[in-house]
Amino acid sequence: MKYKNVKVIAFDADDTLWVNETYFRNAEHTFASFLNSYETENKIHQELFKKEIDNLELYGYGVKGFTLSMIESALELSNFQISQKVLSDILDIGKEMLEKPIELLDGVEEVLQGLQDKYRLIVATKGDLLDQQRKLEKSGISHYFHHIEVMSEKKQTDYKKMLQRLDIDPSELLMIGNSLKSDVLPLIEIGASAIHIPFHTTWAHETVTKEQKATINYKTLDNIKEVLTFL
Repeated sequence: MKYKNVKVIAFDADDTLWVNETYFRNAEHTFASFLNSYETENKIHQELFKKEIDNLELYGYGVKGFTLSMIESALELSNFQISQKVLSDILDIGKEMLEKPIELLDGVEEVLQGLQDKYRLIVATKGDLLDQQRKLEKSGISHYFHHIEVMSEKKQTDYKKMLQRLDIDPSELLMIGNSLKSDVLPLIEIGASAIHIPFHTTWAHETVTKEQKATINYKTLDNIKEVLTFL
């Protein structure tokens, strides 16, 4: 059995346990509508994405960094002519995102209930600590988890540190997430297991090449409920 050594199951949070990326895509379209007198929507999206990537090292992941990147992009795309009212409206986009209700994905609680007595369940996510803690508290599922790990990045070194804190070997960890780049590739590379459950919307920064996909061995499921058929 492939997962016979697994003792800990780690779940990504955003777009694995609850809806997240959809709100960013909607926010991007609203943002573009504010700037449509300065540039085309496609150009606005491109410049915002570039700004987000440039700012990752400073701001990290999450709504707050995204909001700051929108403000910077608005200033630059408008040649610093954007009105104070529009800047205020952009701030409101970020605040509305932070206040969104948590929408659990189909089958999430059923799976957590089914696994809680067999494995140690944890959350392994990246992003803004305060925002991720807030979402977990609002989700109503925090009681299923023994440990919450909020990382600034999800690379091999980050997962190795997490394994040390959990005091387990890589073979004893199974990661479940929607991102091949963050939730699957690094885990396979350090000797852990990973299951990919795609979400219908993926941030461009989280995509991987066909060549990268071909080099790793992982399971892909259509729905998180399928996990219960073999765990």
